[in-house]
Amino acid sequence: MTGTLIFNPLLEWMLIYAVAGVAVLAVGLALWRGLRGWWLRGLAGAMLVLALVNPSLQQEERAPLSDIVMLVVDRSASQRIADRPAQTEAALRQLTQEIEARPNTQLRIVEVGDGEGDEGTRLMAALQEAIAEEPRARIAGILAITDGRVHDFEQAPDLPAPFHTLLTGEEDDWDRRLVVQNAPAFAILGESVDLTVRIEDQGEAPEGTLADLTIAVDENPPMTFQVPLGQDVQLPVTLPHGGRNVLQFTTPAMEGELTDRNNVAVVSINGVRDRLRVLLVSGEPHPGERTWRNLLKSDSSVDLVHFTILRPPEKEDGVRVDELSLIAFPTRELFLDKIDEFDLIIFDRYKRRGILLPQYFENIRSYVERGGAVLVAAGPDFASADSLYRSALGSILPARPTARVLEDGFLPRLTDEGERHPVTEGLTDGFEGEADEESPGWGRWFRLIELADTTGTTVLQGVGERPLLVLNRVGEGRVALLASDHAWLWSRGYEGGGPQLELLRRLAHWMMKEPELEEEAFSAEANGLEVTVRRRTMETELDETTWQSADGEPVALGMEEVRPGLFEGQFTAPEIGLYQITDGAERTVVALGPSAPREFEETISTGEILEPLTDEMRGGTVRLAEAGIPSVRDVRAGRTASGRGWVGITPREAYRTADLTIFSLVPPWLLLILSGLFLIGAWIREGRS
Repeated sequence: MTGTLIFNPLLEWMLIYAVAGVAVLAVGLALWRGLRGWWLRGLAGAMLVLALVNPSLQQEERAPLSDIVMLVVDRSASQRIADRPAQTEAALRQLTQEIEARPNTQLRIVEVGDGEGDEGTRLMAALQEAIAEEPRARIAGILAITDGRVHDFEQAPDLPAPFHTLLTGEEDDWDRRLVVQNAPAFAILGESVDLTVRIEDQGEAPEGTLADLTIAVDENPPMTFQVPLGQDVQLPVTLPHGGRNVLQFTTPAMEGELTDRNNVAVVSINGVRDRLRVLLVSGEPHPGERTWRNLLKSDSSVDLVHFTILRPPEKEDGVRVDELSLIAFPTRELFLDKIDEFDLIIFDRYKRRGILLPQYFENIRSYVERGGAVLVAAGPDFASADSLYRSALGSILPARPTARVLEDGFLPRLTDEGERHPVTEGLTDGFEGEADEESPGWGRWFRLIELADTTGTTVLQGVGERPLLVLNRVGEGRVALLASDHAWLWSRGYEGGGPQLELLRRLAHWMMKEPELEEEAFSAEANGLEVTVRRRTMETELDETTWQSADGEPVALGMEEVRPGLFEGQFTAPEIGLYQITDGAERTVVALGPSAPREFEETISTGEILEPLTDEMRGGTVRLAEAGIPSVRDVRAGRTASGRGWVGITPREAYRTADLTIFSLVPPWLLLILSGLFLIGAWIREGRS
């Protein structure tokens, strides 16, 4: 219990000052007039003022409060390399035991992990929040077990007690880091894009001037180079295919370096075609010709070259050749000199008429085997003796015509493989026709060219389950055969029409190797650390699918078939980094977070970043590997709070007021009586004189 003298005035202080002023004037007037009772008047005024001020004794009953010591533990990714976890745990264990054993002291442990996304170590934000939750008058000291790589120092709070940095890591640590700069999100196929790569050493690195660099693009064989250390190197890269291209840059881990987590960088670049060039050759005018033309012209990314054979060579009617077309049919330029400039060649109801020489068809076949694409939209001409099948193209076409043309009405239907193939799967989903078990809700077609000896994949069937649309791969290229010329009926809305535009669009883009239409493909999409994996396949069952980090063990991933040919699965990654997903046959990689995580930009432990905080309250920086785990001592406020083998905390002697009592030292009524008596005495004394 403590007592304090206070004043508990009965009136406002301004009124008390006025009363005191009147009393002083009265005493001064008595002196000026020479009255013998002036001192009695002064005593009366003093008693009156003292009664109004009301001096009191305040007594407090105090309950002492314990001191609080904060122990901040850095659990970020850079603290999980080398022997730093062991150093952290040892220091945490010993300091916890020592602080908890101290009398009148409480321990608050604040653990700091990685920030959201790529924010790095947000130790200051965590410390600021912890200080805000405790009374500042009770905080006696703050100890931080960390590697010193703090990424939010600008948010450092105002400290109420000494701050000490307990550094993990070794003095002679070194690390090698690979950085990929200025990587674009998109690149045009066939054009090189420059990437800047830098390999640099940090810390006490061994001597050396060159480092190995390996570059791998998707599943292609990796390429290895030697690049100078500490210098920016420009690398021209040409994407091999459209869609997502995953480029993985790797420099091998060296003996003694801290971690290989920053020896790998992954860049994802979407390959886009500058323009898709399509050559459409129509054998004769017919209603479906405009369907193809409208489809291809509606796509702004397609450059269309279209030729229609208006008159066969055998027709003789006296019309001059130069009046039959705006330009001559440049067969040699198109099918010999510039054929590789086209992504797709479409033969629409074309038959051999002597316009294209046999060597042109040989060149078209070679063009397909080198990676080109040919689509044959067949009419009755395909079943005739002049069929394209009778040319050199017959060896690459996916079916043989039987010379029979069926003119019966039929509904195109998906085959079992067509239900799973990306060109045709889900065609009925977005179509407005009424579908049921017997009909997909489409209008009928009325012509089918009978095919035999089919190879590849039949995705649509017609009369009597005969092949209608057959797809196949030949060498590096692709071939498709549509055994009817009545797709235009859907575009005219006959009997409700059908998804003609979507079917032909998918067919054309599959032939031009658009990645989203591949039959066998893996894709992974990340949202933070949540990864959604999609596997498209023509198989009905999948082998075991696994995911794993660059330095982890494979983890099984459950995949469910969400629709025919498409399986999905999800997993939550433990941290940012590079992950591989595979089912043995196909694989993909996904990079979570940036190509160079902030936590691994600088991995060498240092006390320089936190030095302003330690100096502010005369704290200290201790490297655990060299000086060991320090003991904790009491120091007075303002004194040096660290020394050899110890760190200091400042006892705060905080308390809580349990009870408060205030009583007057002299009752005001007694002082008023004394004031009156002094006035009477002054009057009697002055009256006698």
